Amino acid sequence: MSEEMVRCEHNETAIIVISAVSLPMARIIKDEITDAVIYAKEETKDAVVVPSLHALIEENFSRWKQVIFFGASGICVRMIAPYLKDKHEDPAVVCVDSKGLYAIPIVSGHIGGANQLAKDVAHILGAEAVVTTQSDTEGLWALDTLGKRFGWKADERGLDMNQFIAEFVRRRPTALVLEMKNKGTHYLEKSLPDFVTCFYDMEDVPVSAFKLMIVVTPYEYPETAIPALIFHPKAFSLGVGCRKQSNPEEVADYITKVMLDNKLCKDSIEHICTIELKKDEPLVKNLAESFGADIRIYSADELKDIEVPNPSEKAFEVTGVYGVAESCALKSSRNDCLLLPKQKGCIVDGSNFTFAVAMNREVQREGFIEIVGAGPGDPELISVRGKELLQEADLILYAGSLVPIELTYYAKPEAVIRSSAGLDLEEQVELMKTYYDKGLLVVRLHTGDPCLFGAIEEQMAYFDKYGIQYRITPGISAFQAAAAELKSQFTIPEKVQTIILTRGKGRTPMPEKEALHKLAQSQSTMCIYLSANVVEDVQKELLMAYPPTTPVAVCYKLTWKDERIYRGQLKDLSQMVRENNLKLTTLLVVGDAIDNREGLSRLYAREFKHLFRK
Repeated sequence: MSEEMVRCEHNETAIIVISAVSLPMARIIKDEITDAVIYAKEETKDAVVVPSLHALIEENFSRWKQVIFFGASGICVRMIAPYLKDKHEDPAVVCVDSKGLYAIPIVSGHIGGANQLAKDVAHILGAEAVVTTQSDTEGLWALDTLGKRFGWKADERGLDMNQFIAEFVRRRPTALVLEMKNKGTHYLEKSLPDFVTCFYDMEDVPVSAFKLMIVVTPYEYPETAIPALIFHPKAFSLGVGCRKQSNPEEVADYITKVMLDNKLCKDSIEHICTIELKKDEPLVKNLAESFGADIRIYSADELKDIEVPNPSEKAFEVTGVYGVAESCALKSSRNDCLLLPKQKGCIVDGSNFTFAVAMNREVQREGFIEIVGAGPGDPELISVRGKELLQEADLILYAGSLVPIELTYYAKPEAVIRSSAGLDLEEQVELMKTYYDKGLLVVRLHTGDPCLFGAIEEQMAYFDKYGIQYRITPGISAFQAAAAELKSQFTIPEKVQTIILTRGKGRTPMPEKEALHKLAQSQSTMCIYLSANVVEDVQKELLMAYPPTTPVAVCYKLTWKDERIYRGQLKDLSQMVRENNLKLTTLLVVGDAIDNREGLSRLYAREFKHLFRK
């Protein structure tokens, strides 16, 4: 190679190898980090050979985004020390020993991302990340990187960042105020240290009880009684209307002042919104650049049905909508009210403009109801999201004896836990609405998957009526648990490819077209819910289509601690149920798929070609 020095591209990940023994590990890292380049002194595959590693670092240290150094930490420190400037400028440097046992952040642990890089490298190599920064070793938030991590603008009050962090890691009593919600606030709530108390409104904080305050808010607070670290997330949609070729000069400053007068933070503007007619106006682009926001453009047709607080006939004549700024802000935010109704401005003669601000609905802290599927019974078979919701819920309303009580043990200590067994529909809805109206999280916990025989339709009708926000988290249904517990594939190649989920005729009538004897004609795998009390009628109908020797399984409390499963033939079905006194939480499974081992898939046959076989 030429003795000429290697000059690297900005943001490159450098892997520096002192000894050839580390090259195999360096190649593994390079395969996972796509922009990485290996540098070594010895001629070798996949590496850039350099005459001097010292000269390489001198020339390129400030250009690199991150450095992974294979060798002794002392050598690493001595080689990079002359070129260190500031934690805000230095690249992330991680040192890995020659055997690949440890990954150690050397500099720029938080700000530069060395702590995370060390964890990533450790994960790739099967090594151990040795992170020594105090907040990490004590399991505390890295306050100096929270803003970068979640896209929040930080505002320090009373103490600079380093001083604030020093007090925080001393575990000083801290108030956490979350006046909106997003992925970041969710993380803070889940990982709350024991010396931090969470509030959802600044006015609720007993300031005298705390030494520090961390606030996540889109609002401006000019003064704080104690040292505060205030984060401003993106939360607002700014609707804009203007005359043709309006001069953008000083408009951003004007809007900032009006927002500040109304205690709204300009750093929380996420979207600049206008009508298609105005999409090429210089003002729109200028505002987006000034506020670090993206641009959303809407057609008149998309805005025409939006009711605005300050309709204008003149605006309608020109644009086809009764208020560009207000309708765009409401459309973008998916909200039905404005934080700041239409404002008029004129910085330069003839350059009139209007603007309005709305809070984006998804970040607004308000009540929410989640209908959660508990799964078949075993608390470990609930979904990850379902478990997290149970841990966060302020009210858990569970379906009485149909749901194992152990699932409610996931609840936080202060949560209210109620069984719905003794409540009628109206009482259930009223209870949930009480907590919803307080801005709290309600989990309605149903057995299995709530969308299968879960009786949630009538609840959703009430939610829709009252305009209540809700969502459904699915769960593992009993038929899936049955297949697993029976160790049976319910769909057998060339034998049965259909699963029927149904119930017998009881107090709730069945549609005539769905009578069991009609469904049974296909001789599919049939999973029959809620029918143990009418098993004789079920058996009679099934025998009209299935042979008497058809395999059956009676599954009681699948995956519960007292689970019981009985196998037999269709001719003995009712006897199996009655002799074992089975009633609620019983699933009847019928079909030749039970315990079948004769069906062979062609998917893995040697001669079978498909997309994923090379």
